[in-house]
Amino acid sequence: MSKLSLDRILQSQGFGTRKYCRALIEDGDVAVNGEIHTNYKTAIETDGLVLTVFDEEWIYREHVYIALNKPANYECSRKPSHHPGVLTLLPEQFTWREVQPVGRLDHDTTGMLLMSDDGPFIHAQSSPKRHVPKVYQATTAEPVTQALIDQLLSGVQLHDEPAPLAAVRCIQHGEHQLEIVLEQGKYHQVKRMLAAAGNHCAALHRSAIGGLELDALGLAEGEWCYLTPAQLTLLA
Repeated sequence: MSKLSLDRILQSQGFGTRKYCRALIEDGDVAVNGEIHTNYKTAIETDGLVLTVFDEEWIYREHVYIALNKPANYECSRKPSHHPGVLTLLPEQFTWREVQPVGRLDHDTTGMLLMSDDGPFIHAQSSPKRHVPKVYQATTAEPVTQALIDQLLSGVQLHDEPAPLAAVRCIQHGEHQLEIVLEQGKYHQVKRMLAAAGNHCAALHRSAIGGLELDALGLAEGEWCYLTPAQLTLLA
């Protein structure tokens, strides 16, 4: 258990600068577990804390762990250049608390994207040493053949890689549909592997990371949710 002053709590939850948070409190716009507090210096127990700011409830979270069903034409960057950033799909508070994508999906790739403000979590999830499988649904320009599947499973050589890269699993789901499971997480890996194997990726969707499946989260495109401790264990 820990106690923090109310202005620090609001700032940590992404409600703005310390000065702005103090003004919110003094103006009576903040309630703690249903009770309005106007003294920003009040020390509040953070365990089980529920804040109400402008009549909207927020559960105190030391860190946030989020899954987003990313639509096409959004960039996984805090400073996007050609398309809107994925942070525009989240409440403004997450920008203030420096939530960022865990890894990246291309602007035209859809599906599961993890986001957090927990630096060690982001580093651990992004580390190539963890070999967490990521499941992709690829739509190919040319029909899927057994020769293509065999080549992806045995490994294809990319021009900037020292050794061939192989898929963990490849399953055909239709004439132009292929499920590909990878562990390496290289730059544009699915698209480059398909191109090196003589096909072309027309569309790409990430459907799972580790044992966490996007369908199980019930998120429509553009929707997000907090991940529970049990769901986080599925990412190991």
